[in-house]
Amino acid sequence: MSDPLAVAEKVSGRLPELTADEIDAAAKRISGIIEPTPLQRIPRLSALTGAEVYLKREDLTAVRSYKLRGAYNLMMQLTDAEKAAGVVAASAGNHAQGVAFACKAMGVRGRIYVPTTTPKQKRDRIRVHGGEFVQLIAVGDTYDAAAAAAVDDVARTGATMVPPFDDPRTAAGQGTIAAEVLEQLGRAPDLIVVPVGGGGCLAGISTYLRERAPHTAILAAEPSGAASMTAALVAGGPVTLPEIDPFVDGAAVRRIGAVGYQAVARFGGQVRSHASLPLLTSTENRDGAGSFRMMQIDEGAICTAMLELYQNEGVVAEPAGALSVAALREIDIVPGSTVVCLLSGGNNDVSRYGEVIERSLVHQGLKHYFLVDFPQEPGALRRFLDEVLGPDDDITLFEYVKRNNRETGAALVGIELGAPGNLESLQKRMDESPIQGERLEPGTPAYRYLT
Repeated sequence: MSDPLAVAEKVSGRLPELTADEIDAAAKRISGIIEPTPLQRIPRLSALTGAEVYLKREDLTAVRSYKLRGAYNLMMQLTDAEKAAGVVAASAGNHAQGVAFACKAMGVRGRIYVPTTTPKQKRDRIRVHGGEFVQLIAVGDTYDAAAAAAVDDVARTGATMVPPFDDPRTAAGQGTIAAEVLEQLGRAPDLIVVPVGGGGCLAGISTYLRERAPHTAILAAEPSGAASMTAALVAGGPVTLPEIDPFVDGAAVRRIGAVGYQAVARFGGQVRSHASLPLLTSTENRDGAGSFRMMQIDEGAICTAMLELYQNEGVVAEPAGALSVAALREIDIVPGSTVVCLLSGGNNDVSRYGEVIERSLVHQGLKHYFLVDFPQEPGALRRFLDEVLGPDDDITLFEYVKRNNRETGAALVGIELGAPGNLESLQKRMDESPIQGERLEPGTPAYRYLT
């Protein structure tokens, strides 16, 4: 695939350097259209961690994500000729909404490429924000496939690319989040937790804090199923992941952007990987100031954070939006410190909540699947219920696996436990019963195929 950053440089000439001054300029540039988002203290998370925890509510922008900042900042800098030629963008959904909003507000025609896996809710919102000015095109099943189609469009038509993350102008717009946090707090936070997809937002925030609040520590959290920044830091440069889990669609990118990687690399030092610590890498700033950490977060933990935000704070967060909150449970935080979590987006399709609940239960150890071989005799299921299932456990799925003679033989049984610790006793009763069962381990081919 062609490099979108190289395309942008070819079309627009030399791109501006990503600096705190450029981010301040971006803040002034977008101030007429984008109001500051709330910085909200969350009592539950503060009590949980012993720190003062705030959410930066980017889910409350006009397009329900921070992506409007970068798209609008870039498009405000286009020449009249570039605007007349139209713009092209690729996105998993949120950046597309930002570009669509900017197209309609500025009267610029745009073509937006999204993966076919983009939730319907996001597609509908893209059309609403862009109206007649935007053409939506679904192609491929990942962001990277959509990006390749967008690059081909630019080469064919001469339109201007509006990259979602790999452009200093996009990153500068997204970096205005950090400027707002400093102003709203009236001081620098001790720690800011930033979700990572393509790395543009992390590039902008880390660049601004490095210059304006160098003692603030940064924790960058990315989904374990799409850990492209971690792979780049270990390899010493951006690499393309062979496959990713697209569930956290707002942060599922096969290859981290050069702008994001370069910004993080400025913190210095080679990132060391260690077999006993596969989920965490860290570096110290060259000048001895704030630290930088990179952490991978399990998709199930993200789902749990989504549900807790909804049930406790009434916050509808998409998977990428809950990344930073999920990361809080994975780290030790100094009591009394000030922590800001970037809630990056709230474009979540309610039809996905079934999968969100499922992934959360599996992550918490409450949901398990078994292949149970029932004897071909009357009362076998009743015996299983009486002798194997615990008093607080429940069967949530029962399906005979065989496609012929479905009422005998092995069955796929999903069991929700009353508590995670019930698994050992359930397994013991199953081993002692004449009804034999085999637990399916998450992540195995059989688990993925059957569930």
